[in-house]
Amino acid sequence: MCKIQIPEIPSTATADERRTIMFKALSALNLNDMCEKRGELTYLPWSDCMDVLRSAFPSATYRVIKNSEGLPYFTDPDTGIMVFTEVTIDGVTSECFLPVMDNKNQAMKLVPYTYNVWNSNKKCNEERNVAAATMFDINKTIWRCLVKNIAIATGIGLYIFKGEDVPENSADDARATQPTPAPARKPAVYDKYAGIKQAINTAKDVTSLLSYYLDHQGEIEANPEIKELLTRRKQELQNK
Repeated sequence: MCKIQIPEIPSTATADERRTIMFKALSALNLNDMCEKRGELTYLPWSDCMDVLRSAFPSATYRVIKNSEGLPYFTDPDTGIMVFTEVTIDGVTSECFLPVMDNKNQAMKLVPYTYNVWNSNKKCNEERNVAAATMFDINKTIWRCLVKNIAIATGIGLYIFKGEDVPENSADDARATQPTPAPARKPAVYDKYAGIKQAINTAKDVTSLLSYYLDHQGEIEANPEIKELLTRRKQELQNK
């Protein structure tokens, strides 16, 4: 099991303060030695992620949500396939979801389909194919969803999802400075929304905009400003 430096938490700290201290320490861990590069994307293998999680929280559990037929995914004939996971730490459960996508970040369905995309070089629309999803694609997405779920709940590998090369605070800095209780601060959602705004504004077509919406549906639906921005961008793309 991976050994990490667990910060000393004062006995007077509240449950929220304990979670804040642990989140700060775990999000500062540099896990680059465990990561894998696939193209331009960086991935933290689920086995290494679980190793770090159990080292920090030995009693942590996770669950893959299943549909009424006992299958670990949910389908919609129009929009695609979605998987859901839960991570429970010290009695607090965090949820996450992720669409099944191909290597071009297009939503996959149970049947193959085609879509049109604008080719800026040829100045015309091109038809592209998306293969039907297999259980391999679904299984891979489930583990990716779990890693993302753990990052959101604990901070483990969160810098990877933020597109950073290393954490904002190195692991050495985290060990050198003993964390102390601090007033609860707002989660770092502002940077996330800034990234979502940029992604929406630079979406090249309605298909890619819908795919991004499915991947970040919870954040978008929870923020009226972002939802309105997405609606406006969709209308702009449809009017092109």
